[in-house]
Amino acid sequence: MQEKKTNKQPSINNVEHLVRDNIKKLIPYSSARHEFNGEASVFLDANENSFGSPLNQNFNRYPDPLQWQLKSSLSTIKGVPEENIFIGNGSDEVIDLAYRIFCEPGKDNVIICPPTYGMYEVSANINDVIIRKVGLLPSFQLDVIGIMNAADERTKLLFICSPNNPTGNNMSRLDVEWLLNNFQGMVIIDEAYINYSRQKTFIQELTEYPNLIVMQTLSKAWGLAGLRLGLCFASDFIISLFNKVKPPYNINDSSQQLALLALQNTSQINDWIKKIVEERKKLVGLLIKFSFVEKVYDSDANFILVKVKDAGSLYQHLSQQKIIVRNRSKEPGCANCLRITIGTPEQNELLLNALFTYEQ
Repeated sequence: MQEKKTNKQPSINNVEHLVRDNIKKLIPYSSARHEFNGEASVFLDANENSFGSPLNQNFNRYPDPLQWQLKSSLSTIKGVPEENIFIGNGSDEVIDLAYRIFCEPGKDNVIICPPTYGMYEVSANINDVIIRKVGLLPSFQLDVIGIMNAADERTKLLFICSPNNPTGNNMSRLDVEWLLNNFQGMVIIDEAYINYSRQKTFIQELTEYPNLIVMQTLSKAWGLAGLRLGLCFASDFIISLFNKVKPPYNINDSSQQLALLALQNTSQINDWIKKIVEERKKLVGLLIKFSFVEKVYDSDANFILVKVKDAGSLYQHLSQQKIIVRNRSKEPGCANCLRITIGTPEQNELLLNALFTYEQ
């Protein structure tokens, strides 16, 4: 771990001053489903089609705006109170709302640590928020000193992706904890791939760090990418802000009901996670034997980053074999690197066969 200089200010205990003034004063939209809470048999309050829908489902009714059933199920699985959970239309909505809650357009800035997930930067640009980039060290770990030197009184957010995308590695827990204690803005830890990781989640640390926001997702290990369900865990105060700013019905009823069904199958998910980790280990051992592979980076995700001699050539060869991977060569520190998702044993075998033909 690097030697770090302690920040001038004490560890952050109150985050209210980080919130935009207009958000503090905002009176959120109150929907019909917000205003009534109880049992009823005739609903004439939301201007819905009372005759039903052509799909013979209850799709004529607006969904629960706060997704309490789904949060209750997630609370049991994650060990976090329902009041500390926000559900977004994908993690991208969580990212966007964080900018809108904390960052004054054209004035405030955020810190990202490339190579990392691209939507942090895109969302900043959409919201007219200044981006300060502090690249990862050659080991793909956080440059903690660089982060602290880049921060000032208008730095509102720090994004940490762990396990990181596209590199696949966990960030040092000691480094992250040090930043949580010393960084004077909100620290957003993106744990989209935490289910495949040997490092424990930070969601159990919410009571320790008022400036902590943890993102997870149902898109990866849970296999629900098509439903667009991003998870956010934070203090009651932060969650209340997300609920205040979000659209009234940001999660549709189909996504809520299908997710509830999926969450009943934890044993199957755990089995898939185990198989993916086994396949990851197997694939790493075989990839390093190819002459065109220069390095396979350690991964705690459901993908691996592979440095090859000519990423463009290999990408084209695989695509001709109808196998699509991701060329990450344009990312900082990732020259000639391909990101390969861990597939099923059958898919991985097809990949290896295509690599054998490329070798020849």
